[in-house]
Amino acid sequence: MTEGLHIVLDETAMVAAGRGNTLASRLIHRAHSEAGWFLYAPACALVKADRVRPGTAEHVAALPGVTLLDLDLPASLAVARETSWAPAHARYAVEPTAKRPNGAVIATAAPDVWKGQPARVIDLS
Repeated sequence: MTEGLHIVLDETAMVAAGRGNTLASRLIHRAHSEAGWFLYAPACALVKADRVRPGTAEHVAALPGVTLLDLDLPASLAVARETSWAPAHARYAVEPTAKRPNGAVIATAAPDVWKGQPARVIDLS
């Protein structure tokens, strides 16, 4: 079990980071330099972010301290039930796991998208 703060970047957070959002930059810095901070980029959200702002995928993938989350079989099954892949993969990524028994928090620049969702949110806007 890995204690600490686990944060999943949705596609809006990745685009915001690429545009120099101060709050997103702070999260990235902490995940790289401080113990107990973990930052994740779901593959589907990464693709969506790159479509919105080309170059974002390479930028996020190159950041130390950011773990890319593959679209493995369990994630694929969760995403398949939804109409939009990026939010579905991010929502799946915040669910509790053996390594994250308390789940994770979503960092987003569009917090209204997550209203009514079973996810805690860090508002980057």
